[in-house]
Amino acid sequence: MGKRLDDYRILSFDCYGTLIDWETGLWDALQPLLMCQRSQAVGRERALRAFAAHESRVEQAQPGLAYPAVLTQVHTGLAAEFGLPTTADLDREFGLSVALWPAFADSAEALRFLQRHYRLVILSNVDRDSFAASQRKLGVEFDAVYTAEEIGSYKPSRANFEFLINRVQRDFGLGPERILHTAQSLWHDHVPARACGLANTWIDRHGLSREGSSGATLTPAERPPVDFLFYSMAEFAAAVGAGQD
Repeated sequence: MGKRLDDYRILSFDCYGTLIDWETGLWDALQPLLMCQRSQAVGRERALRAFAAHESRVEQAQPGLAYPAVLTQVHTGLAAEFGLPTTADLDREFGLSVALWPAFADSAEALRFLQRHYRLVILSNVDRDSFAASQRKLGVEFDAVYTAEEIGSYKPSRANFEFLINRVQRDFGLGPERILHTAQSLWHDHVPARACGLANTWIDRHGLSREGSSGATLTPAERPPVDFLFYSMAEFAAAVGAGQD
């Protein structure tokens, strides 16, 4: 028998890219740099692809660095790559931009519905303060929030998913077979989640399964298997609702 959405009691979520539209947020936050008179019209796709490479490099080299400081270093690196002048203030403002990133239009309503059927847990690559601003946009109180700040490493490290599994067991008395990890990024989330034995739901907002873009994330060498595939949080919530009928 195949897996069913009602087999699970915990929905663990990536936040940025899945619930929060971080690419719009990143692109908006890059405008003060990219609108410099020396800019050669760096397009959104190029900027996000470059961001993915710089973010991964900084996180792997300094896994204990707080996420605002990661973004600050990424901004410095992007300016150098694009040959644009930056300042410490511009770098720092980009580092603090998470609080300004918008939620996807369907996230809040979908989360409110899903909370009637599951415990909702965040597994995020940001720090607690940055996530608190995003949570206000999402409008729900999550049952648990686990961040890179407390774990000491960044996804796609397996350590983050091992932390999730251990803390869910401690906090809720539930084993990994009851966790359904829900995320957009194959690189950050689905590859390590599957490696740790977790079931997974792909919120494929970019249509990557239909040859779309990876956006602001790196692309894994091989696409991992997924248990459930939806193109939005609204579609995911609707499928859960249909299973309750």
